[in-house]
Amino acid sequence: MTLMAKYQYYYRPKGIKSRYELMVFYCESQPFLPLTDYYHDCIGRNNKSTALTYLNCLLPFFSWLDQSSNYQGKRVQWDQPPEAIRVAAEDYLRQEMGCKVRENETFKFVNRTNRSPKTVSLFLSALKSFYKSLIQLKQYKYSNPLIDSYAILDNYKSSTEGVRKDKPRMPSEAGTEDAIPHRRMTDSYFKLINEEWQPEIIDDPYLPFRIYKAGKKVNWSLREVVIARMLFETGARVSEVIELTIGDYRSRKSYQEVSTFNKGSHGKKVKFLRFSKDTVKLLMKYLNTERKHFDKLNCGFENLPNEAPMFLTELGTPFLYESWYYHWSRAIKVSGIKLNPHKTRHWFVTTRLREIYNTSKTEAEINQKKMELIKYIHWKDKNTIDVYEHYFDEEKHRKSHDQMLENMAKRETEYLQQKSEKKLKQGSFVFDNKEKIIIDSEIQELLDGLE
Repeated sequence: MTLMAKYQYYYRPKGIKSRYELMVFYCESQPFLPLTDYYHDCIGRNNKSTALTYLNCLLPFFSWLDQSSNYQGKRVQWDQPPEAIRVAAEDYLRQEMGCKVRENETFKFVNRTNRSPKTVSLFLSALKSFYKSLIQLKQYKYSNPLIDSYAILDNYKSSTEGVRKDKPRMPSEAGTEDAIPHRRMTDSYFKLINEEWQPEIIDDPYLPFRIYKAGKKVNWSLREVVIARMLFETGARVSEVIELTIGDYRSRKSYQEVSTFNKGSHGKKVKFLRFSKDTVKLLMKYLNTERKHFDKLNCGFENLPNEAPMFLTELGTPFLYESWYYHWSRAIKVSGIKLNPHKTRHWFVTTRLREIYNTSKTEAEINQKKMELIKYIHWKDKNTIDVYEHYFDEEKHRKSHDQMLENMAKRETEYLQQKSEKKLKQGSFVFDNKEKIIIDSEIQELLDGLE
């Protein structure tokens, strides 16, 4: 059955006074405050692109609740107790997302199938985030349905019970009890299995230029061109570029750099982005022409205050992710390439690593440059780069294997050119199985392992 989209959102029209910049409507006419309040609470804890992504994941689910959910013979309402919400979420995962769900004590395992979209994890995160917000806003009076409370309780018990019977743990400084290994508490009621995050390896050297060409076809302005170039050249997230200020540019020593925030830094400028001289020229041209035209004070770069946003809309207001994405998606559609904006970051890392391997002369130089890349990207977990390196390890194996196959083909040709085995070139060996061959112990160990 095809679901009708009953829930949709609209941005606040110009000239309308409201504390909401976006509002969700039910059947296009009736405001739906739970999702509206959730969105605005979410942008207080995340960036706007994340909040909008979560909202887009929830809208189909809420439409499905009204049309197809069933708990004890009735449709499920979003504000019902956790038991009803869990049943509805499980049915939605099975029926609409093609997942397999199975019981495991106090929670459920979720397996994606070939019918499942890639957004299963995103949907579960969004629903969990929704109830977290509505509980904080005092609009949902129960515990979070997407949290496995027993997992929290078990984790708490294991972290407080000591090795001494009926006694709490001694402080770590006492040194009398084994330390508890650090591990992240998995508190989700629906636990995705075999869903370890893997970055996408995008190894098309011409990808940026294909996107620029598509942008030209849909008449991108200088603003969209500069943003796209910054994404590919810096490896930044979209919000880290779109939300730049003039002061972020002036704060750096180099005219090819800007300061920006990082995911989780709560707006604090903790890293920098570096881009090409050609992009600098386009940026300055944008600031002194296109942007100046839309600026309410008609200021160019030299006269702009530090707090002024770098990118503006045609109305002279700060450029937002939602407005930018409209222009991006038009170009992507024309290009014929399915490219989520975040993939520009994966492309940057893949390209950067390839250059490191191609230009470095020693292993020490490779390691040094990799550490520089990790610091630049600001990865919290340094092991993230290992997944990318696995790709290059496979590439190196393919090259060396191809070389081996090429050598085998040459030797086969040489062998066939001989009139008899007696005329084999010196250095070629035919082993007589009756002969006793002395083999190095390490090689023998390797051979034994192949049996």
